[in-house]
Amino acid sequence: MTAVPVRRSKRNATRIGGVRPATIVWSVVAVVVAIVWAFPVYWMVNSAFVPNIELQSFIPKFFPVHPTWSNFAGAVADGSFFQALGISLAVTLIAVVGSILFAFLAALAISRFRFRGRVSFLLVLLFIQMLPAEALFIAQYKMVAAAGLLDTIVGTSVIYIAYIVPFTVWMLRGFVAGIPAELEEAAMVDGLSRTGAFLRITFPLLAPGLVASAVYAFLQAWNEFTVALVTLTSDQMQTLPLWLRGFVQASATRETDWGQVMAASTLVAIPVIVFFLIVQGRLTSGLVAGAVKG
Repeated sequence: MTAVPVRRSKRNATRIGGVRPATIVWSVVAVVVAIVWAFPVYWMVNSAFVPNIELQSFIPKFFPVHPTWSNFAGAVADGSFFQALGISLAVTLIAVVGSILFAFLAALAISRFRFRGRVSFLLVLLFIQMLPAEALFIAQYKMVAAAGLLDTIVGTSVIYIAYIVPFTVWMLRGFVAGIPAELEEAAMVDGLSRTGAFLRITFPLLAPGLVASAVYAFLQAWNEFTVALVTLTSDQMQTLPLWLRGFVQASATRETDWGQVMAASTLVAIPVIVFFLIVQGRLTSGLVAGAVKG
């Protein structure tokens, strides 16, 4: 019998240690992009622990050789940070809950029901997203002032909800449309009412969409600056972005203490990091639990 030679494919021959060169190149590119993206955050946190004298040196300090907590102590010395933190938490919580509630009901109606003006309503939402926020400041200010909600948490939260809802509707619409309506119909055949079928079958499968929308709403409300600058006019009613702006302006009257500025920026970012650490596990578990087998 004649032995038949085994031919190695060209694809396998070009592998390096079982990995294709293209995969290695794209992995290196991804690592470089991640480092470039994360470096400003690292530099902010690193500078928060470096004394101001070392920050003003021409030689950059990539690691705090003599770390100090004095920058954080100076940032919260007047106590206004905790007041601004409470206002930001209150405004953000109201905005997230309100926007998710309204957007969820709107997305459910658009995806599950057919009615006149449905397409026009979606186009209006898209058009609203295209409008710059600055173009609405005068109208928003007059509306909030006429309602007696100027310089209040409720007034600012209402504007945030109106600002967040359009895009959130588009997000949740995709999640709702991705769940087959036949699941609810099958549950209704088994004896459940329409409401019961929705709450017991469809609603648990929407957990990933609700969490993703809540993340978007949280980021928009927490980091928003311009609307808060217009509607919150007193020094006692300031969100954290406004507090940080005032902190930098106060520092500008003398030699800027960049260590305290970076410490204040780090304090503003900490609640966002904590929120993502809490939501990340729930988002992943929700994606797995909400998988639908075809």
